[in-house]
Amino acid sequence: MEQLMRDFFLFLSKNKFFTEMAKKYGLRFGASRFVAGEQIEQAVQVIKGLNQKKLAVTVDFLGEFVDNEREANERADNSIQAIKAIGREKLNAQLSVKMTSLGFDISEQVVMNNMRRIMDAAKENNVFVTIDMEDYARCQKTLDIFKQLKSEYDNIGTVIQAYLYRTEKDIEDLNQYSPNLRLVKGAYKESPEVAFPEKKDVDENFKKIIKMHLMNGNYTAIASHDDAIINFTKEFTKANNIPNSQFEFQMLYGIMPERQLQLANEGYTMRVYVPYGTDWYGYFMRRLAERPANVAFVLKGMFKK
Repeated sequence: MEQLMRDFFLFLSKNKFFTEMAKKYGLRFGASRFVAGEQIEQAVQVIKGLNQKKLAVTVDFLGEFVDNEREANERADNSIQAIKAIGREKLNAQLSVKMTSLGFDISEQVVMNNMRRIMDAAKENNVFVTIDMEDYARCQKTLDIFKQLKSEYDNIGTVIQAYLYRTEKDIEDLNQYSPNLRLVKGAYKESPEVAFPEKKDVDENFKKIIKMHLMNGNYTAIASHDDAIINFTKEFTKANNIPNSQFEFQMLYGIMPERQLQLANEGYTMRVYVPYGTDWYGYFMRRLAERPANVAFVLKGMFKK
């Protein structure tokens, strides 16, 4: 049943009709639990509140699969606006970006122009930028873009997904760049030809790449709500004398907030992924797919007076 629900919500996440309806009717039906508003001003207030609780943030202007240059440029403008807000308000925050919102599927020139505009603004405002990883079909090209930009900018990282068979090789290949990586399980529906179909195999691969990246001496963000992964990381870093300054935990806004505070109070860097914007539907559906318990939270929120 859980797999059926996951597949159902992943299917809905790519439905263009529902995506447009969501943009039209705004953040209702429970999405505000996971999305910090439609404008950067709303997101700034959320970030300030999280910072006051000793929580770091990475902020993301939502959007993906843009197919025209005008919209891609506008998405880049919104990311630059977020960077400037982080700098102006002196927030403990970074920026996350999706390549498909910046022209990835249009042309290399469009996406690289937009990324360099974003990175120039980030460098000026001392803001770190993470390139989010999307589906498998776009994995290699995303890594190629990261490598190119890493040769030009220091303040950039990317994401590696544990459910892909290729991941261990990618960790080895990227080590020469001393990369700051966010390690995740992966949230897209992929073929068993390219990704582990069983959760237990994904979990084991997740632990393997956490060990690899940490032992390579690179900064590691462990993005997971799984206590088994979190506890594994705690035990491994203590056993190998890896300082807390070399890694952090990351979780999504609206999910397990008490656990986030607990980790921050234990002295770990705890970063919250805070999305905002009108194009929230695909992101929201994937959050429901990842954790069926989220559906109950949403239904409860919908019927609150």
